[in-house]
Amino acid sequence: MRAVQRYKLRLERKRFLVRAWRKARELMLVADRTDDIRPSDVLCFVTLRNERIRLPYFLTYYRDRGVSHFIIVDNDSTDGTREYLAAQGDCSVWMSQGSYKRSRFGMDWLNALMRQYAHGHWCVVVDPDEFLIYPFCDTRPIPALTDWLDSSSIKSFGAMLLDMYPKGPITAQPYNEGQNPFDIACWFDSGNYMIERNWNYGNLWIQGGPRARLFFDQNPERAPALNKIPLVKWNKGYAFASSTHMLLPRGLNLVFDEWGGEKASGVLMHAKFLDTFTTKAREELQRKQHYANSHEYKAYHSGLNEDPNLWCKWSERYINWRQLEILGLMSKGNWA
Repeated sequence: MRAVQRYKLRLERKRFLVRAWRKARELMLVADRTDDIRPSDVLCFVTLRNERIRLPYFLTYYRDRGVSHFIIVDNDSTDGTREYLAAQGDCSVWMSQGSYKRSRFGMDWLNALMRQYAHGHWCVVVDPDEFLIYPFCDTRPIPALTDWLDSSSIKSFGAMLLDMYPKGPITAQPYNEGQNPFDIACWFDSGNYMIERNWNYGNLWIQGGPRARLFFDQNPERAPALNKIPLVKWNKGYAFASSTHMLLPRGLNLVFDEWGGEKASGVLMHAKFLDTFTTKAREELQRKQHYANSHEYKAYHSGLNEDPNLWCKWSERYINWRQLEILGLMSKGNWA
């Protein structure tokens, strides 16, 4: 990379940090338990709104895998989300009535909180419908993975977002609070993915899956990005540049091997397509707080009017992480 381009990226990172400092003024403290954070703790950072029904399973999932503390921004929920989180002993909660869109879709808020509380910690940064699957996740907690990453001098861990869905119309099987969403949404596309290099940031840009073939079949290039960096050894000088798709400094984005190499990676199982999604899509379309004038939610709203079945004859039922490795959707690298 040329010196001029490196300089531009440094300036961009500084702008993101200044934005985060300014947007931190929109955060109002609800419950502060950050004094309980220990130096070795794995932290989880989340921005959310009206996700009360998902929270019991989400919190249990990450607790069981070694997350010690959750730092959460609630964007003015009205369904009891904030009150539920404030009552959890391992959650520190802020709220904001500010614009989700003008906070760069919550990333300015998270960058601010991570700068204050995450320095030196391994951090899981996910949405409440994203569940990290990594090599040996059935027998080893996240701290075992981060210990290995530390010993290998690796500071970021990539994962492909894998859209999960039920067989049949998504409204046919109601989701209940506390339920494993993958008891219902247990199918995924084993292929149908497009990959290209983002040369400016150095990351791979992945698109495809059921959203591309069903909601963006006429414009697959506008389908949502599936590349994520959900696990990072944080430094107060870092900044997420575009959701969790890209980070600065640029070197943190080099999380995938393009030519069959040995770099370890994971999968974020995405439990978006439950029966609750129809209401969620309608609400978010009305709020108009999402990327590119909410074009993604416009596509969802149009397609969901027909109560679609995302399942197709090429769908594959999820078994375990080894299945995903065999399919080439993740890799254990040289972690044995």
